[in-house]
Amino acid sequence: MPMAEVLDQLVDKLTKALGPDLISTVLYGSAAVGDRDEAYSDYNVLCVLAKITPEQLGATEPIFRWWREKGNPAPLLLTEDEFRGSSDCFPMEFHDIREHHKILQGADVVSGISVEYVHYRAQIEHELRAKLLRLRQKASGILSDKEVLRRLLADSVSTFCVLFRHALVATGGSSPGQKREIIGRAREAFGIEAAPFELLLDVREGKSAAKIEDPEALLARYMAEIGKVIGIVDRLAVDGGGRGN
Repeated sequence: MPMAEVLDQLVDKLTKALGPDLISTVLYGSAAVGDRDEAYSDYNVLCVLAKITPEQLGATEPIFRWWREKGNPAPLLLTEDEFRGSSDCFPMEFHDIREHHKILQGADVVSGISVEYVHYRAQIEHELRAKLLRLRQKASGILSDKEVLRRLLADSVSTFCVLFRHALVATGGSSPGQKREIIGRAREAFGIEAAPFELLLDVREGKSAAKIEDPEALLARYMAEIGKVIGIVDRLAVDGGGRGN
């Protein structure tokens, strides 16, 4: 079944279960801009409700179970007040929703979202450092298993593409939606070597000629380029570069 029909089913189920409490249903992330990878990406959905009580949670339980069985994360549930007041806590997520979304049902709750630059830059640096630390942690336990290491690298590249896109915005650039465009812009803006990322994207996309011959060497190059971007984002805190959101 085409995913558009499945999304329609989701909206229909949510509307029937939640009634007037459901203010808006929003698709966001790569799927909203047509850059979803069937093997690796999820359909991310946000539901904005008038109220959230055990009654609403109980009503959504079978729907979310059905949705998860299709390989997607459970939709996010926020009240309208929470949605309007959380951009300082989750600036990257709210920036992503604002820039890459599709209203599936109900009110346009996304228009008018603002994200403060100081919070935005800080979260980008935090997420880059945390994901790099996590990559090292995982790699340290599987380094001798080349196939598992290959999979780890391929699994991680989408996350770093997302973070690089935010880094580009924080340094005053545009917000490209496609992963390869992000890497190309990052090469120009940050001086990174694009080859490790392009190879991993080729692997993700199942290109027949894409092979990671030496995953340990690729890991070293990959981490070094991620480190360059972290250094640039870190300096923004001192230099005051970039632009507001």
